[in-house]
Amino acid sequence: MPLTHRPRIPTSIWLLGFVSMLMDISSELIHSLLPLFMVTTLGISVFTVGVIEGLAEATALVVKVFSGALSDYWGKRKGIVVFGYALGAFTKPLFALAGGAGLVIAARLIDRVGKGIRGAPRDALIADLVAPEVRGAAFGLRQSLDTVGAFAGPLLGVALMLLWANDFRAVFWVAVIPAMLAVALMLCVKEPDSPPAALQSPPFSRASLKRLGAAYWWVVVIGGVFTLARFSEAFLLLRAQQSGLSLAYVPLILVAMNVVYAASAYPFGWLSDRMSHATLLAWGLMVLIAGNLVFAHGTDDAHLLMGVALWGVHMGMTQGLLATMVAATAPADLRGTAFGFFNLLSGVALLLSSVIAGWLWDTQGAAFTFYAGAAFALLALLGLLLRWMWPQPADAQPLK
Repeated sequence: MPLTHRPRIPTSIWLLGFVSMLMDISSELIHSLLPLFMVTTLGISVFTVGVIEGLAEATALVVKVFSGALSDYWGKRKGIVVFGYALGAFTKPLFALAGGAGLVIAARLIDRVGKGIRGAPRDALIADLVAPEVRGAAFGLRQSLDTVGAFAGPLLGVALMLLWANDFRAVFWVAVIPAMLAVALMLCVKEPDSPPAALQSPPFSRASLKRLGAAYWWVVVIGGVFTLARFSEAFLLLRAQQSGLSLAYVPLILVAMNVVYAASAYPFGWLSDRMSHATLLAWGLMVLIAGNLVFAHGTDDAHLLMGVALWGVHMGMTQGLLATMVAATAPADLRGTAFGFFNLLSGVALLLSSVIAGWLWDTQGAAFTFYAGAAFALLALLGLLLRWMWPQPADAQPLK
C-alpha cells in the first residue's frame, strides 16, 4: 500500500500510550525505592522482599491469561482495562500508609493483579483499534511512551529523595497523581467502531484454542526462547558494578538503556509495517547476540556503553514487534486470550532465565552468563529459520 494511503494512528492509541506512560511513572517512582523502604524503614528482611516480589510477579502472570480470555468472551475490552488501571491507582496511597509488611504485601499484590488484568485486554484493544497497515507503528508508539515512564519515574524518585531528605512516604504520595491521571485518560479512550464479536464458545475450550493456529504458537515458542536470552536487567546493573562504576551511578545504566529503547521503539514499529516481521525479529535477535557478547567480553567503559546501547536497540526492535506478530497471527475474537497466553509464557521464561543467569553467574562467572544469553538468542534465531524452511500445509497461516 502506498505510504500516502496508509491509515493514521487513531487518537485512542495516543491516549493509551500516555496512559501507559503515566502509570509507569507512578509505578516506577515507587518500585525503584520500595526495596530500600522495606528494608531500611520497615525493617523487613531481604528474604521477605524477595518473597513479596516473587508472589507479585507470579500473580500478574496468572491473571493475564484470564483477563484476556474474559475480554474475548464478553466482546468488550475497555471496561476491563479501566478496572485494571483503577486497581493499580488504588494501591499507590497504601504504600505511603504502610506501617509494616502486611500492607506492603497487600498493596504489591493488588497492584500486580491490576497490571495482570489490564495487560492482555489492552494489547488486544490496540489491535482492534488500528488497521493492520499501521499496527506495528501503534504498538511501537505505546511501547515508546511506556518506556519514557520507565526511566522518568526513577529519575523523578531520585530528585524528590534529594529534595525531601529521603522522605519515602512523601515521594510515594506524589506517585498517586500520575496514577489518577492515567485512569482519567483511560476513560477517554474510545471502543473500536466495529469490535470483534463475542465468542460463542468459552475461550479455553478445545474449539477456541484450536483456532489459535500453528503460526501463533510459533510466535509464542520463539518469543519464549527469545526471552530466555534477555534475562532480568538486574544483571546489567551487576555487570556495570563490576566495571568499577560508582554505586550511586549504577542505576543510570537502566536509564540509558530505556532512553535508547524509548527512542527506537516507534521507528522500528513503523518499519515493521513495511517489511517482513520475521526478518526484523531475526535482526533484533542478532543485535541481542551482539549485545550479550559485548557484555561478556569486557567491563571497561567502551564495552559497557556499547552493550547498553545494543540492549536498548534490541528491545526497541522486538518488544512491540512481538505484540504485532501475536495480533497478526491470532483470530480477532481471540486476541485477548492470545495475548494472555503469550504474556504468561514470556513471563515464565523471564523468571526461568533470571534463575539460570544467577546460577551461571555464581558458578561459572559473569561472562558465561552473557555467553549463555547469546546462545539462547541464537537458538531462537534458528527457530525462525526453521519456520521459514519448514514445509507448511496449504491452509496454514504464514508468518509475515
